[in-house]
Amino acid sequence: DLKGPLQAPLTARTMESGGALNGSAAAAAGRFTAAGTAALGALMALLIAVIVAGNALVMLAFVADSSLRTQNNFFLLNLAISDFLVGAFCIPLYVPYVLTGRWIFGRSLCKLWLVVDYLLCTSSVFNIVLISYDRFLSVTRAVAYRAQQGNTKQAVLKMVMVWVLAFLLYGPAIISWEYISGRSTIPTGECYAEFFYNWYFLMTASTLEFFTPFISVMFFNLSIYLNIQKRTKIRLDIFHEVHNQSFTEEVETSPEAKPSLKCCKWEQKDFGRCPLTADLRPHEP
Repeated sequence: DLKGPLQAPLTARTMESGGALNGSAAAAAGRFTAAGTAALGALMALLIAVIVAGNALVMLAFVADSSLRTQNNFFLLNLAISDFLVGAFCIPLYVPYVLTGRWIFGRSLCKLWLVVDYLLCTSSVFNIVLISYDRFLSVTRAVAYRAQQGNTKQAVLKMVMVWVLAFLLYGPAIISWEYISGRSTIPTGECYAEFFYNWYFLMTASTLEFFTPFISVMFFNLSIYLNIQKRTKIRLDIFHEVHNQSFTEEVETSPEAKPSLKCCKWEQKDFGRCPLTADLRPHEP
């Protein structure tokens, strides 16, 4: 996933959740030196190329190799599509905004950009939760999980639900907020969501977009770890039990070891220990 640390500082979602770029801050962002503007532009161009190329390769591999079309890989494909669109659409529109400190593409494209940016960032978060949940099922419900690997319809349905829920979280608010409130609070030349200063909405949305997914992923990963640890312990116990049983049977069937075995049992009964030594093992012919 190329999103994470690469995309987060460069999206409208991060601007608004962290309050890094709005109002006068947007104007301040445009006051770069010529060298600084050129360097930042080059870095952003490189960032776009890496995000687009990396996620395009993931999608191409999925299309070219049919063996990769498992249920879990469908969810990885969904995440790659989201990140690809971030690099191909969201960041390129953001670059001139951050370099000049002014939105030059008009109000309609601003609203479209915000809807798409929030949609893609939120869908990436939900996709990570879905991937963690899928891994959780593969470990804790292994038999049922393997039986559903060929059910691509169920995987596609989950992918569609991710996009629908991601849109419903912010999309309607971005589109209709100014009509519900009766006016727009966004100054000319700037581009951010109307609910930027609404603490109640941001807190509710952040809970659904960040805190709930974070707790869910933590729960799934912790459950996976504990389940694997438990199964490893059971396997080790079975291995030691089988090994000890095989050794005991080998000793009992060896004529040379029977006297030593009787002695060992007598010592174990009286002293609670059995000093098994080399004489308990069958002698080589």
